[in-house]
Amino acid sequence: MGVYLNPGNGGFEVIRNSLYVDKSGMISLINDTIGTKQKLTCISRPRRFGKSFAAQMLCAYYDKTCDSSELFCDLEIAADEKKNSSYRKHLNKYDVIYLDMTNIMGKTRPQELVSFIETRVTEELLSAYPGQKPGRTFDETLLSTVEMTGNQFIMIIDEWDAPIRENPKIQKTYLYFLRMLFKGSGTTDRIFAAAYMTGILPIQKDGSQSAISDFQEYSMVFPGAFAEYVGFTEQEVQTLCKERQGDFLAMKQWYDGYTLEGTTSVYNPNSVMAALWYHKYRSYWTETSASRSLMTYISLDFDGMSQATAKLLGGIPVPVDTYGFSNDLVTFRDRDDVLTLLIHLGYLSYDEKTRTARIPNEEISREFARAVRVVKRDEPVRRVRESDQLIYDTIHQKGEIKMDEQHLIQGMPTGIRFPGSPEEKKKYGIDPEPFYKDENAQEESAGADSVESFITYCGIEIVPEENGCFTRVKVEPKHHNPYGIVHGGLLYTMADTAAGYTARMLTPSPVTLNSEFHYMKNTASGVLTARTEILKAGRHILLLRVRVLADEELLLAEGTFTYYSDGKNHDVHKED
Repeated sequence: MGVYLNPGNGGFEVIRNSLYVDKSGMISLINDTIGTKQKLTCISRPRRFGKSFAAQMLCAYYDKTCDSSELFCDLEIAADEKKNSSYRKHLNKYDVIYLDMTNIMGKTRPQELVSFIETRVTEELLSAYPGQKPGRTFDETLLSTVEMTGNQFIMIIDEWDAPIRENPKIQKTYLYFLRMLFKGSGTTDRIFAAAYMTGILPIQKDGSQSAISDFQEYSMVFPGAFAEYVGFTEQEVQTLCKERQGDFLAMKQWYDGYTLEGTTSVYNPNSVMAALWYHKYRSYWTETSASRSLMTYISLDFDGMSQATAKLLGGIPVPVDTYGFSNDLVTFRDRDDVLTLLIHLGYLSYDEKTRTARIPNEEISREFARAVRVVKRDEPVRRVRESDQLIYDTIHQKGEIKMDEQHLIQGMPTGIRFPGSPEEKKKYGIDPEPFYKDENAQEESAGADSVESFITYCGIEIVPEENGCFTRVKVEPKHHNPYGIVHGGLLYTMADTAAGYTARMLTPSPVTLNSEFHYMKNTASGVLTARTEILKAGRHILLLRVRVLADEELLLAEGTFTYYSDGKNHDVHKED
């Protein structure tokens, strides 16, 4: 048993001793390729989606130096009659070369990576087969070993793309090494019974073709027969929740949403397991290095990227062309390449039928919202600051205001209504008519009694219920922002109103101390409802949570509101 040659079944045994979801059916898919031209398989998935678990399982299954029958006897691959014949035929029958590229990269310098692999594997081959002599090249050494033993290799490479992602400078040398192994027309078929590679990205493209074109590739864009093995299926999550007293609805909201052709729904396996272990539903994505890259990609200055991000945050799918992506982290031609990368990284779910991408679940929605808040984008920030100053100076008529048409177009958000008479607006170069007009709105009246309150104008209905109230509104065109989805201000107003009225029903003359509000998804239609929940009701402090839902199902936003009351009823309308 070696480190790189025939590593044994210890890794999979540890996995089996823990909470385990049976994914052994995947072995039959690999078995079906042995001895065929489709013997080379590359699977790409996001981080923490079980790639290494699958690699350890395959090592335990194929490694001829150990007996793994007890580890597999109660699993699908052994129990299914259709898969059982191939299961017994290939169980522990091959020499296995296992390369964990992330681990290897920690043992050698990048420029010495290939020579390190060749040297270490050769040393273990010579140790396992004392009569063997090394060939002039690495592939010749492997071929002579096969000829001596009469036994082909199973090659398993975990995180195959890590060297390219971490050290782009060694890309050519590393890809040449892989080509030598897997594109040799006279040697590959003789050396390998099968090869299995995992990674985050599909195989690097050379021009318009894959750099190792003989591999059968399965990705988040095209999962093929491996779709159900990308993550946990809905049935598997339901079973886990029953066995471990988990909240299935919470699981679905937080970790579901990866819609892949061939399966109805796929869940993030690492996050599901973490939620069951910690008994808490939250984002576990932040504990992977992938979370730190999102800010970089959504800030790339491509036409339409900002608008696409806004739509995604609003729960609206965006079209994406995945074809031209170069399968690396640095080569981007346009917005489509960025969105395609986010699909491969697991930030977006891809619907092959509609060719659209969307944020899959609550976990990723929060990561997007967090990333958007901290992205540093100098040009938009500059324009926002200019706009803020322009609005302030215009309203307060301070200083000399110089504006031109281009400044207004770049710096000013459309749809702004400014106070003041038409003459005053013209004085400062502002169109007296708003960019967006509500043709159905009633004309403003000079009489104070006819002034419509903001809540009434929005159409927000306040509905009393036990221990508080909730607010409700049917979405109309006037509620839309320029993207055609509900304006965030309406969601906040609904929550603030529901919380405020509830607070007044629970405590005398409450005063708002603080509010925190998180936007998650959005909609363009339906009935919105903001419902309150009492988190703490102390002597002076009242803490409420408000959740804004679309059609009582889709969570759009939620927030907390803190109120203070001195216990006295202050009549704010009392005259002096």
